[in-house]
Amino acid sequence: MPLDLLLSGLWRARLRIALGAALLFTLGAFAVLAIPQRYVARAQVAPLETTNIATSTLLSPGPLFQAGLLDNKPAGNFAIYLGTIRSREAAAMLLADTRLGPALLERMQASLPGRTVRGIQCLLGKCIEPRVTTDTAMGWLERNIAVGQSLTNITWTIEAQHQDRDLALDILRRLHAFAEDKVRSELAEMLNRRVAILKRRADAEPDGFLRNTLYELIAQQQRAQMVVEADQAVAALLVSRPDVETEPSQPNRALLLVLLLPGSLIVAGGLATVLLVLRGPAPLRRAAYAGDD
Repeated sequence: MPLDLLLSGLWRARLRIALGAALLFTLGAFAVLAIPQRYVARAQVAPLETTNIATSTLLSPGPLFQAGLLDNKPAGNFAIYLGTIRSREAAAMLLADTRLGPALLERMQASLPGRTVRGIQCLLGKCIEPRVTTDTAMGWLERNIAVGQSLTNITWTIEAQHQDRDLALDILRRLHAFAEDKVRSELAEMLNRRVAILKRRADAEPDGFLRNTLYELIAQQQRAQMVVEADQAVAALLVSRPDVETEPSQPNRALLLVLLLPGSLIVAGGLATVLLVLRGPAPLRRAAYAGDD
């Protein structure tokens, strides 16, 4: 189809395109406003590692230009901490220790897709009540727990979103404590195994020089045990303690409505273009000749 005919057809259909865009915008606005808003709880943490185990030393940013400048992935105990926050163990802990399970069950029972599925199942004679499992909690954890690194310093931001303000803050606090305890317990277990093995080797070693060397290694591991037991944090230092906003902010309705306006125009114009192309050039030529007359 010639481009001039297509453009002239779109121009003649401009009022219908505008009405279609207005209708799409209205429907989209209702959908955006119907989305329940969530509170965001945030905490700012920094990696508490200078050697192979975490120690209570002051953190200082590294030089700007260094060998690992482009490789800023977390490592060591801090990487374990971040991975634990979004693990199945954390999801199971939230189901057992928080009100996340009842909240998810209530949402599943009240949602339109859930009621539709239950209605179809009951029509088929297989009424099954919704059940919150670890997989359900894991899906919620992946959607509503965000971890991001700052672009200007070494800190990381952890966010938890929920419609219940108190529950969002409780979830974030428990996730941080759970991940810290996970790293601490694994470090303590590793150090205990090392000390036990070194003691057995030292007791069975006939050479006095080698035995003294083993005793020095035992002393090092015991010092590490004291660090793990005494330090308040072993993986992540809380730069900003968990806090929750006073007003819900997610999703950003204002931004969604602003993006919806041009999107509605583009969709309405695209649909009009498709219809004109499907009708072919003949009706457009007749309309153009009638307009010229």
